[in-house]
Amino acid sequence: MKPTDFAEYLTAFLTNWLTKQRNASPKTIHSYRDTFKLLLKYYQEREDMSPERITMSTLTVDVIKDFLSWLETERKCSISTRNQRLAAIHSFFRYVQAEDPARLYHFQKVIAIPMKKAGKPMVEHLTPEAMKLLLDQPDRNLPQGRRDLTLMSVLYDTGARVQELIDAKVEDVFLLPPPVIVLTGKGNKIRRVPLMKNTAFLLQNYLAENHLNSQHKRQYPLFTNRQHYPLTKEGVAYIIGKYVNAARSQSSIIPQKVKPHMFRHSKAMHLLQAGVNLIYIRDFLGHVDVKTTEIYAQADTETKRKAIENAYPDLVESKLPDWSKDQALLSWLSELR
Repeated sequence: MKPTDFAEYLTAFLTNWLTKQRNASPKTIHSYRDTFKLLLKYYQEREDMSPERITMSTLTVDVIKDFLSWLETERKCSISTRNQRLAAIHSFFRYVQAEDPARLYHFQKVIAIPMKKAGKPMVEHLTPEAMKLLLDQPDRNLPQGRRDLTLMSVLYDTGARVQELIDAKVEDVFLLPPPVIVLTGKGNKIRRVPLMKNTAFLLQNYLAENHLNSQHKRQYPLFTNRQHYPLTKEGVAYIIGKYVNAARSQSSIIPQKVKPHMFRHSKAMHLLQAGVNLIYIRDFLGHVDVKTTEIYAQADTETKRKAIENAYPDLVESKLPDWSKDQALLSWLSELR
């Protein structure tokens, strides 16, 4: 059976254009691939159409809209995930319209499908007191406890994404003054993040204890599990969850659920509350646009409260009279109909 135009375009898009023209990261390619795997699944379940029968003509704007609705209703995907899948489809159709301009109008109708608006998510973060309590939980007398303390300290101190942390290698750590760690973020963007002296001290001891200082181990993952394989996102979440439960038994300042990404949010909020400029926080976190970093300023109610308190005098006296002793007022209230 002759391959369809959809099969030819999709193969070229994933294997050639994304990798060689756009220099997309493997994670981006995998995300786009997963989008089209879901699209094929939708065609089989809802359209009763096998993959080899799908053509660019069958990929109509109505089908794509139904696919997006299917993601939300049947797959229970969030709006952000739905928009992420649509972004992949947009990218594919922009590629195809350059390859087949004769059907430009058909392709641009799909490209014109708008992203769905979603409410701004709340920036979940820990207070400095809560973070300190959480970092106090690992047992420093045990090798595993020392590893976990070092891992959580690096995750917080650098504001790293979890993927950046588990991708880090021994060679990415530089402990000679000034100590830094090199992180590889989204789009393979590299940034050097300073390490505070306490975290650098923990890392120095961790590397020495696990014999990671030798030259032939420079390519080893910085953090591994008990089988010496690189940690996964689920593994990091498990480690953090274990200490969250222990900390919650001591204080209610620890939220019931602490996701690994909250370490990054917490660091950003604490920097902002310490008076660090948003531009520096943007560079520290590896954001492309400062608008992304502004979510922390918008969410920081404590800094807003302090700024308002400093800017305005107390016009309202806190020692107000006790109205319950005002007999005239009580009588008037009693007669009120």
